[in-house]
Amino acid sequence: MELSLQEASLSGKVIRGGVWVFILNISTRLLSLIRLVIVARIISPYDFGLIGIAFLTMSTLETFSATGFHAALIQKKDNIKSYLDAAWTILVMRGVILFTVLFLIAPVVASFFKTPEAALIIRVIGLSILFHAFTNIGVVYFNKELEFKKLFLYQFSGTIADFVATILALVLLRNVWALVFGLLVGSFVRGMVSHFIHPYSPRLNWDKDKVKELFGFGKWVLGSSILVFFIMQGDDIFVGKILGVTALGLYQMAYKISNLPATEITRVVSQIVFPVYSKMQDNIARFRESYLRVLQLTAFLSMPLAGILFILAPDLTKVVLGEKWLPMVGAMRLLAVWGGMRAIGATSGTVFMGLGKPKLLAKIQTLNLILIVALIYPFSIRWSIEGTAMAIILATFVPILLALRTVCTLMKCKIINIVKKIVFPLISTIIMSSGLAILKLVWFSKSSFLGIIVSVMLAAVLYLGSMFIFDKLFGCKMQEMLIDSWRQLRRRKDVK
Repeated sequence: MELSLQEASLSGKVIRGGVWVFILNISTRLLSLIRLVIVARIISPYDFGLIGIAFLTMSTLETFSATGFHAALIQKKDNIKSYLDAAWTILVMRGVILFTVLFLIAPVVASFFKTPEAALIIRVIGLSILFHAFTNIGVVYFNKELEFKKLFLYQFSGTIADFVATILALVLLRNVWALVFGLLVGSFVRGMVSHFIHPYSPRLNWDKDKVKELFGFGKWVLGSSILVFFIMQGDDIFVGKILGVTALGLYQMAYKISNLPATEITRVVSQIVFPVYSKMQDNIARFRESYLRVLQLTAFLSMPLAGILFILAPDLTKVVLGEKWLPMVGAMRLLAVWGGMRAIGATSGTVFMGLGKPKLLAKIQTLNLILIVALIYPFSIRWSIEGTAMAIILATFVPILLALRTVCTLMKCKIINIVKKIVFPLISTIIMSSGLAILKLVWFSKSSFLGIIVSVMLAAVLYLGSMFIFDKLFGCKMQEMLIDSWRQLRRRKDVK
């Protein structure tokens, strides 16, 4: 009886956990958005490009040295306690080495981008790698055991510290160093909290067999991480080198704003369903049911957000960020479309990881990277940062289709079942976006805060109204899924 109850509740647990983390992360993202707006008002696109180069350099080193140990520990069905010290030892060694390398190569990177002032920023920002390296490895249990409240407290501690430190530094310095200071404070606080919030006390311990076993899974995570880096950051490297630092600042701001909703949905999807899918990997029927529900909810949330950002991009940029950021509007619109696509694609990536098949994910990401490499230069040279965004969209479309088709094969699911989960939110988004465009043309031709608020409210009415009609006419069961999700949320106890 206990097993049947567990089976009946696990898919609901995905939804409850997903909404719980989403609600909690809203506060984190809200602080990040407020900080981004304040920063955009004070510093220039060039300065934003400088910090972008520093982050890009740090991300490059971290990606190419990723161990994949956290993913391996989460995916592992057995007790992982005996693996923790070995994993932590490698992560500490990695952090020290990365900081040293980053310190040494900073002048070379600055010379590559022709920005000598970036060298000191890169060196100082490298301290965050050291702080992160000594984080308590025990926090991996928060993901593995779905303890999302503790996970939020751990993550949010660093976020709030970063926010406060950045704002105070902006008031005093009014330059790019405020972001550097905020990052360091946030990383330090998050690392300290990790040792207070989880009782595990890691110790240096080299266990070659344990490391080798973890890396057996982690090597594919490493390969996937490298591919994801080039897919997600390769365009930044290209824009910064070929189009200049100011263009990089504009492009990165366009990405951050347009992909904020999709990034958040992707974060929630990956954070919640990967550990849950790992627990389901021996029961394909339950796995399939949960995946289709997650896909439907993801499409329901991500597509209208992408549509709203596409239509309101000029207004949001002018009213919220200021006119100096208006050259990014075209790229922002295109990247909003890409963000919606990426949120859908992320649902398949967690399936591959949950089934212990990261090799499949790496192969699909390889195709994505090949297409980006083929398209990014001619498109960017012809259409600047808008061309870069177009290249990213075109290079992502085919790999997403292939990924969804592979998911169908793995889970013995017909492709039409996946199409049904996506098509109605897509049509409703088109209807909503068309209505929103007409409203702006007729009544709110000038950008204003009031116009944005009214437009968003109308968009919600149009989208939800369209979905309600489709639900009644075609039985897409969206209303049923949302009601069931609400019931799951109101349950006081989860079945362990």
